[in-house]
Amino acid sequence: MSIDSTDFAPSGDSRPSADAGPRTAVVIPAAGKGVRLGPGAPKALRELGGTPMLVHAVRATARARAVELVVVVAPSDGVSAVRTLLDGHGLPEVAVVPGGDTRQDSVRLGLAALPDTVETVLVHDAARPLVPDETVDAVARAVRDGAPAVVPALPVTDTVKQVEPRGDGEPEPVTGTPDRGRLRAVQTPQGFSRKVLAEAHSRLTAQGEGATDDAGMVERLGVEVVVVPGHEEAFKVTRPLDLVLAEAVLARRRAKDAY
Repeated sequence: MSIDSTDFAPSGDSRPSADAGPRTAVVIPAAGKGVRLGPGAPKALRELGGTPMLVHAVRATARARAVELVVVVAPSDGVSAVRTLLDGHGLPEVAVVPGGDTRQDSVRLGLAALPDTVETVLVHDAARPLVPDETVDAVARAVRDGAPAVVPALPVTDTVKQVEPRGDGEPEPVTGTPDRGRLRAVQTPQGFSRKVLAEAHSRLTAQGEGATDDAGMVERLGVEVVVVPGHEEAFKVTRPLDLVLAEAVLARRRAKDAY
């Protein structure tokens, strides 16, 4: 499946015309279950302030000036439901395509659905619903300025220990203490030259290799990945306590900015 550039009409004078087709797109893989949040709806559909996190994530990325197209990769049996959900929240111009069994599969399918005009691709976690649009724009700008792969990240504030895993609650011997000043906690959206990201997914999928993020896949190609400043509100909602924090951040935004 491929999305024709005429299927999405960008809005705003600062963006390319519809005739030119979108140059920068966001792919949001949202086909996972999110079991660490406990039983219930898939993580992307958990509500935050009465609205599913997926809707917040789509709005956050679509609000960025650099973004002309958002593609949501839904569960293969849930495309219609996600389409209805987005339409119901005033997001009819977001494309929805079926995903795969893994996150890597879903990103690859989202990439394959993009119009040929797209040159810069941002991959964003639906579980990071509160990413500021300035962060999205900063990542896109760095790619457009020539970086083949860009990740937003924050300095690590905790001391990190490397251990010998034992499992089952057994004490684990410490094998090293990395220099905290050289560590960064990576966020999304991660931005890429489309050609670089497509090559990573093509080559590593063929080799049967996976990675915890798309930047990790690109690193395996020997391509340089650069870091731009992230934002503390772009944290990932993974556990119940994260959801409590996200509710607090959203409430503060709404009180301050009529968000």
